[in-house]
Amino acid sequence: MFTVLVAFAANVLIAVAKSVAAVMTGSAAMVAEAAHSWADSGNEVFLLIAERKAGRKPDDSHPLGYGRDAYVWSMFAAFGLFSAGAVVSIWHGIQSLSEEGDQTDPLVAYIVLAIAFVLEGTSFFQATRQTRGQAASLGLHPLRFITRTSDPTLRAVFIEDGGALIGIVIAVAGIGLHQVTGSAVYDALGSIAVGIVLAVMAIFLIARNREFLVGQTLAGPQRDAVLRALLDDDEVERVTYLHLEFVGPGRIFLVAAVDLAGDRTESEVAERLRAVEARVEQHDRITEAVLTLATRAEPSLTLESPVS
Repeated sequence: MFTVLVAFAANVLIAVAKSVAAVMTGSAAMVAEAAHSWADSGNEVFLLIAERKAGRKPDDSHPLGYGRDAYVWSMFAAFGLFSAGAVVSIWHGIQSLSEEGDQTDPLVAYIVLAIAFVLEGTSFFQATRQTRGQAASLGLHPLRFITRTSDPTLRAVFIEDGGALIGIVIAVAGIGLHQVTGSAVYDALGSIAVGIVLAVMAIFLIARNREFLVGQTLAGPQRDAVLRALLDDDEVERVTYLHLEFVGPGRIFLVAAVDLAGDRTESEVAERLRAVEARVEQHDRITEAVLTLATRAEPSLTLESPVS
């Protein structure tokens, strides 16, 4: 929540400053940057709603909770980034290609973009620090973690802030080349380039949110960690089936087929299964665990990744 609030406050201030600079200079690249920042500001509102909606407790109508709401509202944010940011920037850039408008003093644009770079960099630093901490706990590279994390808010802030820094560099280049050459084409191309960056970001975020909405499973080291935890239970001898699906940011639905130790009566086996389920659900990431008995013919599952 704090990361999103920091990003929202920074984006609103930046959007206002960029809009003023765009009007004063008539720069197409500054218009694109203003559209980018306004789109980001709107997106932060969607992300705040996403965190609030996803945090609701499970009830009778949603026994697995409302975690997937985070991906729905994050999807809205990504569509907003594409339509209000990418499409506007590219379209304005294309229109500006045929214009011969003279460039006014770009000093104000440089000042605003420099301030924006500092503010966006501060927000990006906050998101990067959080990303590195969580990635290290899972033994993943930060960029790989961002592509795999079940937290759509952190992914969106990280991607959008990183893209904002790239966009500022592109805008400075476009305005600078316009100033040096006297050709407004470079400024227009800068607007188009900013739009393309936004489009790539939006498409990536849309794709990732879609995958979590339709059912993203755990694999690799995370899946192995859960399998080890099950096998470490004194009651479990084998695991023959394991399904792990994200039902929200950091929330997992677990279904497994296990072979229990010993030979007990049917009623005792049922009680032991429920006891194992209860222990599994004590983990803060497991929303619900459903265990069933394995048959003798089913092969045992093995770890996908070797123990380091």
